[in-house]
Amino acid sequence: MTNSFFVKIVRNFANNEQLKIQNMDIKILGTGCPKCKTLESLTRDVVTKNGIEASISKVEDIMEIMNYGVMSTPALVVNGKVEIKGRVPSTEEIKQVLTKY
Repeated sequence: MTNSFFVKIVRNFANNEQLKIQNMDIKILGTGCPKCKTLESLTRDVVTKNGIEASISKVEDIMEIMNYGVMSTPALVVNGKVEIKGRVPSTEEIKQVLTKY
């Protein structure tokens, strides 16, 4: 195999990783309680400090929250998947969750 073959593989991998990061959609589910606001603030801090490109939105409508199968807030949803629910995680745990994507 030639070096150009490996260069193509590395470039494709880098492009795919970049696309995954740019397409991250983060939702904070919560009705506006202090814990929900804390999760939103911590998540925004992690995203900013780690240079993660993501759209972050807050979902406060109880019916929409229930559509995610969440009965206890706050909850962190990444790309449609509920990752954390019912508690406020540490910033390190939020970072670990977000860097999976």
